[in-house]
Amino acid sequence: MLDEKILSLLKKVIYPNFQKDIVSFGFVKEAKDENGKVSVVVRIPSSVPEVAQKLESEIKEALSPLNAKEYHLSIEQPEIQKQEPAKTQAKNLAPHIKSFVMVSSGKGGVGKSTTSVNLAIALAQQGKRVGLLDADIYGPNIPRMLKLNKQRPEVDSSGKRLQPLVAYGIEMMSMGVLYEENQSLIWRGPMIMRAIDQMLRDVAWSELDVLVIDMPPGTGDAQLTLAQSVPVTAGITVSTPQKVSLDDSTRSLDMFRKLKIPIAGIIENMSGFICPDNGKEYDIFGKGTTKAIADDFQTELLAQIPIELIVREGGDEGKPVVFFHPESKSAKEYLSAASKLWEFIEEALKYKKADNSTIQPVPSQTSACSS
Repeated sequence: MLDEKILSLLKKVIYPNFQKDIVSFGFVKEAKDENGKVSVVVRIPSSVPEVAQKLESEIKEALSPLNAKEYHLSIEQPEIQKQEPAKTQAKNLAPHIKSFVMVSSGKGGVGKSTTSVNLAIALAQQGKRVGLLDADIYGPNIPRMLKLNKQRPEVDSSGKRLQPLVAYGIEMMSMGVLYEENQSLIWRGPMIMRAIDQMLRDVAWSELDVLVIDMPPGTGDAQLTLAQSVPVTAGITVSTPQKVSLDDSTRSLDMFRKLKIPIAGIIENMSGFICPDNGKEYDIFGKGTTKAIADDFQTELLAQIPIELIVREGGDEGKPVVFFHPESKSAKEYLSAASKLWEFIEEALKYKKADNSTIQPVPSQTSACSS
């Protein structure tokens, strides 16, 4: 039960280190007033005690105008998991990179690479040192999207590592610049795993704030290899509004959960169509359908990217929409998503040790307080 009067008061309570309130995040699971007896249940994704203590104080203050006879506040937190022995912990092939973002999708053709490119550039425009790793071995499209498909990387001064290519303020490496254009790679799982390992270990990445990694579609060898090669800070699932895409997106999110990768959110591509003739928007594939899945996995819908002609043209011509058309609706959505992503990364890094490298909200422990 959610009492609207109580919810309006709780909207004043901002979740620590974020800019959104606990109601908007969907953390309030119960809010009722029965004859002056107020009961509130809040479920949060952090197991850090200080977060719960801060929220407890602010929630009590926010509810004070009710002048209730009795208050009961319950703040549910995930259990702090025991640290695994060092020998079972994931290795880190690029320890000088501060954070890693896995961009994944349950199926191909949903705009995952376009999303990776524009998110990376948007983060760079916000002052971050950004790299982009094209780990989509079978379909390395990112070099074309950055107009780097005719270039080849050089060897660094040590003679042992490749220098990443640079465009629009970001570093980039892809199998697409290591082999002849349009050459097919008929590889089994072990070769894919080795290629990802080498693009992390044998590329002279700078000391980056974040490495955005464009994954192949699905939930196979590449995803598992990456999760075992670096401590992935955040996972993003890219989907479209259609039911067939939503089914696969659910599998992608479930993969993040099983690999203990914190879920930063969902990006809904093809979310409406903006007609170039009159500027009107039409929901030809539906819109907002990924919100329900985001709620199921207790994450958020980071952006709704419409179909715009300039996005397709920019991908074909190597002119990303965020860089060349920042005034467009798509670019604004990407920029907003990048800001939300960076807030999530900062939170994830801050509480990484306490939450055993994950801030997934899996409630199993209740902290109750009453006054």
